[in-house]
Amino acid sequence: MMGNPLILVTNDDGINSPGLRAAAAALEDMGDVLVVAPVQQHSGAGRSMPPASEGRIIRQSIALNGHTVEAYGVEGSPAQVVEHGVMEIAPRRPDLLVVGINYGENIGSGITVSGTVGAAMEGADFGIPSLAVSRQTAPEYYLNHSDTVDMKTAMHFVRFFARRTLEAGLPPGADLLKIDVPQSATPQTPWRWTRISRQRYFYPVKPRRRRPSDPGPMGFEVRVDLETLEPDSDIRAVAIDGVVSVTPITLDMTAPVSAARLSEWLQ
Repeated sequence: MMGNPLILVTNDDGINSPGLRAAAAALEDMGDVLVVAPVQQHSGAGRSMPPASEGRIIRQSIALNGHTVEAYGVEGSPAQVVEHGVMEIAPRRPDLLVVGINYGENIGSGITVSGTVGAAMEGADFGIPSLAVSRQTAPEYYLNHSDTVDMKTAMHFVRFFARRTLEAGLPPGADLLKIDVPQSATPQTPWRWTRISRQRYFYPVKPRRRRPSDPGPMGFEVRVDLETLEPDSDIRAVAIDGVVSVTPITLDMTAPVSAARLSEWLQ
């Protein structure tokens, strides 16, 4: 690769997230790091493109490895932020997109809800090798981005997979990698190739309210059915075995059903 690679760093937790700073700090000596992130918290935004987003770009300084760097906050969803970053802010085409480090694991069949994964999918749709990186945390930290959450191990794996991707590209057939780091992991923790579990990890809990017109956002709880949990799944790796999950993802969501089987179904 000629010259320094351009690494675009974003997230769904917002421009002030310590996880965003941790990702950028981990990558700073690997290329030219450009930080572009949502102005506000956008967890759960998926790959949404809200038409009400006005796309204002706000320059601000963030602390990184003992000095300050210029970053950009964008009024929009994580996927929209990637669009503005690639189309308006980046001086050239990014060589790598890193999304994270997210507060909370993104595992199981509900990953399309994740703004972290959504932003990585948007980068992949531009043809940019993309990594979506999350660190398992207790639920109280999902929206409360405390500096007490240790990001050092997640930073280690950000560097490891970013370096490999810059050197060799993504694995054949993959458009992005989803990386989930258990909260108990260390840099010596093994990592495992995984697939997305068909189980729902974050299960909705209906609100308690007296009248339908009362405020009542849905809650959630974690559920894992060990009897049906796939041995190669991201849920088993992170939530049960405590190893780092690395899932290659493709933008092609077509079901792997042969034309012959489809014809049989019609008959």
